[in-house]
Amino acid sequence: MIIEYYHTMTTNNILLLLVSLLIAGSFSYFQYIYKAKNKSKVGWFLAFLRFLSIFCILLLLINPIITTKTLEIVKTPLPLVVDNSTSIAFLKSEEKIVEIFKKLQSNKDLQQKFNVQSYQFSSDFEPSDTFNFNGIQSNIDVVATSLKSIYKNQIYPTILITDGNQTSGNDYVYSFDDDKKVYPVIVGDTTTFLDFKINQLNVNKYAFHKNKFPVEAFLNYSGTKNITADFIISQGNSVISKQSIAFSPSRKTATVNVLLPAEKIGLQVFKASISSREKEKNIFNNTKNFAVEVIDQKTNIAIISSISHPDLGALKRAIESNVQRKVTIVKPTEIKSLQDYNVLILYQPTTDFKTIFDTNKKLRINTFVITGNSTDFNFLNQQQNNFIFKMSGGKEDYLSVFNTQFNLFSAENIGFENFPPLQNTFGTINIKDDVSVLLSSKIRNIETRAPILAFTENQGSRAAYLLGENSWKWRLQTHVNNQSFEKFDIFIDKIIQFLASKNTKQSLVVEHDRFYNFGDAIEITAKYFNKNYEFDEKARLTIRLTNSKTKEIKDYDLLKGNNIYKVNLDGLIAGSYKFSVKELNSNSTYSSSFEILDFDIEKQFINPDVEKLSQLASHTKGKEFYPDQIDALVKVLLENDDYKAIQKDIVSKTPLIDWIYLLILISIALVTEWFVRKYNGLF
Repeated sequence: MIIEYYHTMTTNNILLLLVSLLIAGSFSYFQYIYKAKNKSKVGWFLAFLRFLSIFCILLLLINPIITTKTLEIVKTPLPLVVDNSTSIAFLKSEEKIVEIFKKLQSNKDLQQKFNVQSYQFSSDFEPSDTFNFNGIQSNIDVVATSLKSIYKNQIYPTILITDGNQTSGNDYVYSFDDDKKVYPVIVGDTTTFLDFKINQLNVNKYAFHKNKFPVEAFLNYSGTKNITADFIISQGNSVISKQSIAFSPSRKTATVNVLLPAEKIGLQVFKASISSREKEKNIFNNTKNFAVEVIDQKTNIAIISSISHPDLGALKRAIESNVQRKVTIVKPTEIKSLQDYNVLILYQPTTDFKTIFDTNKKLRINTFVITGNSTDFNFLNQQQNNFIFKMSGGKEDYLSVFNTQFNLFSAENIGFENFPPLQNTFGTINIKDDVSVLLSSKIRNIETRAPILAFTENQGSRAAYLLGENSWKWRLQTHVNNQSFEKFDIFIDKIIQFLASKNTKQSLVVEHDRFYNFGDAIEITAKYFNKNYEFDEKARLTIRLTNSKTKEIKDYDLLKGNNIYKVNLDGLIAGSYKFSVKELNSNSTYSSSFEILDFDIEKQFINPDVEKLSQLASHTKGKEFYPDQIDALVKVLLENDDYKAIQKDIVSKTPLIDWIYLLILISIALVTEWFVRKYNGLF
């Protein structure tokens, strides 16, 4: 509120203005009055115009600074914040909230003392004085952060009209400053009803086929008598798991752990529910859907060998310790089709392996080559381009040295330096291509720097080389050291995992989840790479989204961010969706699907969170109120002497040269003078 204002100017500027008046008046009088033969009205008018233009020009040259002082009364702000989420409508409190809001907003005493400003919140925070109660999330934390940003360095109270049930964001109790009082108005029925609720479900997003995956459920009971409820997990019409759980007034929570079988490949949707024979007011919080993507990671591995050796059995047992692996030991002349296998272990290859190598040059199946005393190194030199073997006829024992700088995949030193030596033909091994060495060799105490275990990757094909036989002794030594084969088996499994993985570089890479809860943020991101595998900032990416049930199709553009393209698909209804991302310049496409689970988090509550709101009021030294206590709330605010209006002096300084109107006035005066002189023939 502005009370009054006035202008000031320095003494020197005032003297200069008086001199300017004298100069402008003298010059115009001398030219149009003193020298004029006829003292007509035109002469006086021209003298006035000349006086005006000269005086204004002199004003611009002096350029006085005009200081304006404004006296303003600033009231304390009073944010009036309303919960606009669907939980308010579900608790049937929308009419009561509107009534409370209008009563507070229209209170003249509050308006006289405070600057009342109304806001609403659900997932976001914004100014508003109308409410529809359709927000799909409640984030009271965003109220605290937004008010801090709006009212920096100010002391103010906050009226928060809400049920206190937050579904996203940080704990709001400690988000508000403790020196800024919050007065929660608690809406909703506080009567305790019998109610079962699934508070939380913990489950991994992925599971391996034929394995079991854990589900952890946190259950809650609200009631006053002993009761038994059934916790059921089902898929479609089939019940997968059922447990009876006893609750009582002293035992109101329970944690249930269930192992479910992953029998079908792909995205599997399950329903968890809790119920009893008693009637409940709210059954929306009795059920939660969840989904798990079952992955078939079964890897078929062929150990191809023309000789018998203890290494073969040790490798088979180590690899098959992972139930997702299946190993077949076969001779090179007996193998029927390489396409049946994901990884080939070529044990001590000789010329008998020629057909295997020739066929695999087309199939490009990743290989694990193991050499030893029976290996034909001349043949091996012809079949690969990673090493040059110059071997003599003698045999040598090679100890291992672990390379701590190896970074192709995570590998643990399980005590390789203390393992029995591997035996290989003596000679020199030269590295030709880019090779990553995990274990290098040592003869007694002399390091040869030659590899024992190395890995290569070339144009999407991967290979591993173990240069020495008798690795079965390593597995046995691991058991001696740890009373378990586990460490050695995990080490071998990591090698197989590296070889079983495909690392083909794709130009269009899309990332997304396979399922979302209704109301979650749904964002799909993509990257597009040019032929040099560089991020292409000129790509044009679109996405076509199809509802699997209604067949409704929607098209969106992906917007470029920081080395990424993304699209936000918030607002979709629950259901299954197929989508296709396309790069318009190259026609590269990626197709997949996702599912939005039917879960309305705002319908999980039957009562306001009185305890949380009371904590908030206590933390900020405010006080909680109920809808029938609005008059008491107004009285508390009006009687609080901490919230007084502040008188502020606002000083602004404006140089006269910034006045555009002065330039316009000079122009008008000069132009008018010219026309009058022209019209009266005074040129």
